[in-house]
Amino acid sequence: MKTLYLDTFSGISGDMFIGALLDLGVDFRQLEAGLAQLGLGGYHLHAQRAQKRGIEGVKFDVHLEHSHEHEHGHSHEHGHPHFEAPHQAHKQDHGPAHEHTHVHAHAHAHDHDHDHGSHAHSHSHDDHGHEQERGHGRTFAEIRDLIHGSSLSSWVKEKAVAVFQRIANAEGKIHGCPPESVAFHEVGAVDSIVDIVGGCIGLELLGRPRVLAAAPVEGTGWVNCAHGRFPIPAPATLAILGERGVPLTQTEEPHELITPTGAAILAEFAEGFGPMQCLVAEKIGYGIGTRENKSRPNVLRAVLGAASSATGPQDWETDRVVVLETNLDDITSEVLGYVMDQAFAKGALDVFHTPIQMKKNRPGVLLSLLCAEADADRLTELLLRETSAFGVRRHTAERRKLARENVEVNTAYGVVSVKLGRLGGRIVQAAPEYETCKRLAEAKGVPLKDVYSAALRALGTAGVP
Repeated sequence: MKTLYLDTFSGISGDMFIGALLDLGVDFRQLEAGLAQLGLGGYHLHAQRAQKRGIEGVKFDVHLEHSHEHEHGHSHEHGHPHFEAPHQAHKQDHGPAHEHTHVHAHAHAHDHDHDHGSHAHSHSHDDHGHEQERGHGRTFAEIRDLIHGSSLSSWVKEKAVAVFQRIANAEGKIHGCPPESVAFHEVGAVDSIVDIVGGCIGLELLGRPRVLAAAPVEGTGWVNCAHGRFPIPAPATLAILGERGVPLTQTEEPHELITPTGAAILAEFAEGFGPMQCLVAEKIGYGIGTRENKSRPNVLRAVLGAASSATGPQDWETDRVVVLETNLDDITSEVLGYVMDQAFAKGALDVFHTPIQMKKNRPGVLLSLLCAEADADRLTELLLRETSAFGVRRHTAERRKLARENVEVNTAYGVVSVKLGRLGGRIVQAAPEYETCKRLAEAKGVPLKDVYSAALRALGTAGVP
């Protein structure tokens, strides 16, 4: 599996993310065709080669029709919706400081006025004629239905809705309303839908790589909104990253670097945050923003490659996980089972307990939990709240994993899904999927082991390489 590393040293926004994917080789026409499956009109796409402090990449924009200037602060020039060559480039004003997702609760009738440095964003219902017609714009529930009702792949639908869900959850908490009733201003909704769904389409076109990211950094300063002056990070950005348990560090740049859409993309897709580890860079793409930052070019660097191992040219996959452990001598079996269920529900990769002998010869259990680095603090809190532990040990471990795939085989009892593990291109592990085998065994009235054996025999005769 390929790995996509997002180097967020200068922040991330939805348009910069798509620009980086296009620079990595995502086909603009395929991206455009994928977005057309939404049946969402009133916009066209623009992408061009551009530079920021000598770094060349792709500048991606969403141009709204029927509007001469929207909240991103750039004029809509109705050019051809294609990927332009460098000599066709024209300056656009669309960067990481622009792209708040422009949401509000139905209970809030006031204007939204965001001021991000050189970009002034005023979002009253009088800003756009078509906004007045809709009143409150598209709600999250409407956007979700739009995505689910499209002909996009099930993976793109699932991920796009999940990204929007993170934004709606954050805005719902800020405004004090259910996520379903959070409404996206009409103009902001179109931009957000294109950026979020387009980003998911782009990842699928790249082969749905594993995503890792640098520890996100945000600028400093203030934003002016309807709630008054708020310090950067913007409320939604902070809430989205906080909900996922992603640590955020501010840098000296006096601008917003991470937008809510960028934060939601990181929160949904990045498995972990930190420096690059054993990654061979096969392609490097740059998504170009607008800001003229003082200390760094306003670009998102995306590195696509394969994980490498220092122990040899094996084709296994590698990653890093956090191991959480605590010794318990006064926990009941019921509570232990409950904690394990809760940990899995909150994203733990594995949870198990081992009998141990503790001090004063008391019998106890060692409760162990494996998780992604971004989930470690949240799961540590779970252990401290739900068990009798006074402390949790934590360390990071590297893993080597077989390259995995799932295949379906036909047996006398029905179709069984089998998980394969490969090393050096050869199958070294094969495991029939338990739930499928259990269901077939119950339906046919045969022993479970017979279904397992039939699936493995079918795998051998199917000629799976």
